[in-house]
Amino acid sequence: MSTNSFGTLNRRRILLFSVTGFTALLIFQLVQMQIIQRISYEEKSNENSVKSVYVDAPRGIFFDRNNEVIVSNKPTFSLQITPSEFDESLIPLIEGVFDLDSNYIENIFQTNRRFPKHLPRKIKRDIDFKSMAWLNENEEKLAGVTYVVDMQRDYSFGIKGSHIFGYTKEISSQDWRKKKDVYQIGDYVGHKGIEKTYEDYLRGERGIKYFLVDSRQRRIGSYLDGKNDKDFAKGKDLVLTIDKKTQIVAEESFIGKKGSLIALEPSTGEILAFVSAPFYNLEEFAAVTSQDVWNKLQSDPDKPLFNRAIMSRIPPGSTSKMLPAIIALQEKIVTQYSTYFCNAGVKFGNRFFRCHGGKHGNINILKAIEESCNSYFYRVIFDIGLDRWHDYAIKFGFGVKTGIDIENEVLGIVPSTDYYNNRFGERGWTKGVMMNLAIGQGEFNVTPIQLAQYVSLIANNGSTFSPHFVRGYVVSDKLVPLEFKKIETGIDKKNLELVKKGMYNVVWGDDGTAKNVRLKNIEIAGKTGTAQNPHGEDHALFVGFAPYDNPKIAVAVMVENVGFGSTHAAPIVKNVIKAYLEKVEIASQVEVKN
Repeated sequence: MSTNSFGTLNRRRILLFSVTGFTALLIFQLVQMQIIQRISYEEKSNENSVKSVYVDAPRGIFFDRNNEVIVSNKPTFSLQITPSEFDESLIPLIEGVFDLDSNYIENIFQTNRRFPKHLPRKIKRDIDFKSMAWLNENEEKLAGVTYVVDMQRDYSFGIKGSHIFGYTKEISSQDWRKKKDVYQIGDYVGHKGIEKTYEDYLRGERGIKYFLVDSRQRRIGSYLDGKNDKDFAKGKDLVLTIDKKTQIVAEESFIGKKGSLIALEPSTGEILAFVSAPFYNLEEFAAVTSQDVWNKLQSDPDKPLFNRAIMSRIPPGSTSKMLPAIIALQEKIVTQYSTYFCNAGVKFGNRFFRCHGGKHGNINILKAIEESCNSYFYRVIFDIGLDRWHDYAIKFGFGVKTGIDIENEVLGIVPSTDYYNNRFGERGWTKGVMMNLAIGQGEFNVTPIQLAQYVSLIANNGSTFSPHFVRGYVVSDKLVPLEFKKIETGIDKKNLELVKKGMYNVVWGDDGTAKNVRLKNIEIAGKTGTAQNPHGEDHALFVGFAPYDNPKIAVAVMVENVGFGSTHAAPIVKNVIKAYLEKVEIASQVEVKN
């Protein structure tokens, strides 16, 4: 009796405890779902019914120095696929409809495998209307496949500018992981040129729109009437220093040629025109660049991707003869009236170093520059000395980077005693190396941008600013100027004025080597040069500035494998100076009338 009573009571207690515990657990879970985790569940619910779409911000556009548009944007549509939602059995169908190579999508997935699968991959930019219509009609059968509105660069404004502007390229997984807070997978970022240097100004901030979607992920309307949408912020527009007309003339001058041209405003370092030829077509980089295009550019023997203006290292030839002239004047080694004797060359050791132009007799510094007398500079550089010559060359920007605002600039070579000792050993060279340095040959190597800065420093009496492409960026229709490094040589103005007079005589003197660049209404001063090339025809060089009495433009030109500078490089400088100064003159006349 007692045993049965105990058993019955124990069972009742166990049952009561079980019911009470289950009820308490159920209540706890309900409270947690309805109150504590309500927001989280609402968000998950919204993920099923609300779709977020990022809206890319248009990049800032480029204006030239006269506020003419030279690079803009145009709308386009891009196909994108989200791997976590996508049925890969549809790959052959998608590749067929959108005219993609076999395995193209798979390769993109593989390339971007480090990105999370729930983030969409851009597959093809600039898809056509026919493909868009097909996608709209079949969207419910194509889970994870959609399109977005993109902006791509528009280069239809008459300037090639491939080595100026650079281009945009899809962000790599490595860079994306470093900057997740700024970029999304599939974003295009600046790659080379101005696009890369000024990426932070140009990129803007993306917007986001929320849409209600049905169970098949079809859009059925805006979520909360767009209350939570965020507008994009367009990137900042840049005002460049380039003059559109001058740039076009410079580019046309290099059609069918290899070489480079840089035109600067001497007082500011602003780049008025910039050419590296041959060019490449930026339109082929506006959308996804095909592998065929890339392979063709990479294998082209003329190397169109190589930026000759800042990466070529060449002997400056006679264009550098103003350097020892300036040093000799500044160090009081010579005066305007002192002379050296030219007997058609100079003998050093067992070798006779010939002079350009034959026997000049007693010749002073002005005539030496005008007639490009090698003998004068052979003799004067020994009085200067190797290391003093080296130090002045550095002051004029040789052997160091100019600081131009695009990447991949190289240094060039300015030899010194240490340089020769390191290369040949202390007994492995003689002072005879200075004979070549005096006339811009031998181990002395410069870049075209360094030559342009050098002639700007001469034209502007020893000072300028680092060469640059960008004046500033635009905020609320106002230009915010950027600052650049000032360069000072410390050379006495009277010495530079004397050297400039010699350069004037190169063009306007009876015995000048560049009479063919004379213009009726513009006084050009300059210096021809020919850079020896052991691999073929010599390179033609010319540096010059104008107007002589108030320099507004300084130009350096290098044309590869054509011979003499006076024949091939000087006429290009003439055309570029004429194009720029005629426009400046017209603009000043308009200002006066107003």
